[in-house]
Amino acid sequence: MGKIIAIANQKGGVGKTTTAINLAASLAALEFKTLIIDADPQANSTSGLGFNPKEVTRSIYECMVGIAKVDESILATEVPFLDIIPSHIDLVGAEIEMINLKNREGKMKDALVSIKEDYDFIIMDCSPSLGLITINSLTAADSVIIPVQCEYYALEGLGKLLNTIKIIQSRLNPELVIEGILLTMYDLRLRLSNQVVNEVNSHFKNMVFETIIPRNIRLSESPSFGIPAILHDADSKGSISYLNLAKEIIRKNGLLQTV
Repeated sequence: MGKIIAIANQKGGVGKTTTAINLAASLAALEFKTLIIDADPQANSTSGLGFNPKEVTRSIYECMVGIAKVDESILATEVPFLDIIPSHIDLVGAEIEMINLKNREGKMKDALVSIKEDYDFIIMDCSPSLGLITINSLTAADSVIIPVQCEYYALEGLGKLLNTIKIIQSRLNPELVIEGILLTMYDLRLRLSNQVVNEVNSHFKNMVFETIIPRNIRLSESPSFGIPAILHDADSKGSISYLNLAKEIIRKNGLLQTV
């Protein structure tokens, strides 16, 4: 049975999509069958893996509102062992369409039941909001990774997200756990980056991943080529960092102790 991990933070620009794409690609590179679900109407994970969102005919939107089956919406990427369920701007309308539906917070979970056992990992790229689609993603997830950028106002809004997670744990998904807080956009040269690392570690201690994601030009460039950084430049600091994150998650979940 696959593990579903949501990448969530309602704050924009913290590296959610970069993390979703490159973590999923790194897990796939380690030969774990992985699915990435683009649960963001901006569809950046979709375009970042080489698909034009305007040409997508079946997306996670159709799956959630019952128009299409999930297995009909899966696309193979250029990375072996990595598939994607793409997104589309129509996902914005899903929140309105689902507002009066019974079990509206559980539509994503219901949609994924039939394919969960087909993958080792399912990574969900959530939108920068705490709306119904993100709540659906957290309700469907086994765990959540929270990216936090090593910049000013890094902890802004984090309390609100953690409170939302507690509400979901108490009302919708008691099995949901925090996989970890991931520090992103780290710049060794900046005193501020080091201050944020120390602050986050002092506040959250064991909840913080050992792996820290640096600022890296290859991570920024690769979406324009429609490929993850590991295909763009496998030796870059960004690629190596996400591979290390994947190994840390694998070890943490006891899947392969020698990784």
